[in-house]
Amino acid sequence: MIKEKSELIRVLNEERNLYISKSDILELRVTSDNKIKIFKLVSYVRHLEYHHNNKGLYHRLMRLWYWRRKNILGRRLGIEIWDNSFDSGLLIYHAGNIVVNGNAKIGKNCKLHGSNCIGNKGPDNLGCPVIGDNVRIGVGAKIIGEIKIADNITVAAGAVVVDSFEEEGITIGGVPARKIK
Repeated sequence: MIKEKSELIRVLNEERNLYISKSDILELRVTSDNKIKIFKLVSYVRHLEYHHNNKGLYHRLMRLWYWRRKNILGRRLGIEIWDNSFDSGLLIYHAGNIVVNGNAKIGKNCKLHGSNCIGNKGPDNLGCPVIGDNVRIGVGAKIIGEIKIADNITVAAGAVVVDSFEEEGITIGGVPARKIK
């Protein structure tokens, strides 16, 4: 949860380095690469978190501004994520069809490979996943319900995770997901 300006700057610098290296920034900008667009969306989310977690009229107005910017760009990219859901180090490899419930809690260094759904089982917005640090989520993976995913887990492409996995460092996959290795 980003509350201090210094924390916002630290997280943005950390995540910028995940998306954009100094050596290819010109090439990425000229080609209008999705990495830049995805990082811009993530930076809107981080600014939104900062203003959401602080009080006052200025923060309220800035929160609305960043919320709008996030929603416009998110619709273009097909990514719907909420503030205060992801800890630092979020890396989204591919745009398109990513939906994360605002009540889900995802740890540090999460890597999303695209076409993911992280959410609850029904319309009540309760019972969302809690995902640990350093989790890789493969293309098309779905993580649904009030479950826990431990640190350092890899969720295979196409997996449907509806049960908790609390053993660290494993790979899970299948429908429904089970331990692979």
